[in-house]
Amino acid sequence: MIPGGGQPNMQQLLQQAQKMQQDLANAQEELARTEVDGQSGGGLVKATVTGSGELRALVIDPKAVDPEDTETLADLIVAAVQAANENAQALQQQTLGPLTAGLGGGSGIPGLPF
Repeated sequence: MIPGGGQPNMQQLLQQAQKMQQDLANAQEELARTEVDGQSGGGLVKATVTGSGELRALVIDPKAVDPEDTETLADLIVAAVQAANENAQALQQQTLGPLTAGLGGGSGIPGLPF
């Protein structure tokens, strides 16, 4: 007969969970420091966001500024920020994906339900 009914060592499970938590926290910190760009209008407007989605910079080429047509400029800004955020989301998936792969439907740690 297996001692403990063949259950995984609880201390080992806790250590694995703590390591996963630390790895996830480290990855989130890395995302907050990493910057990604997005652009629109063929580069007339460029937005920079962190990997966690915080807008850090916005560069507008003077050619994009027409006082008679601020609506187009606004559209270009929105498009550039959206492109930057899409790049940030891709970076999040790339960075956090391996760490959270099992958390929604059975973790890689035996005995843990999440």
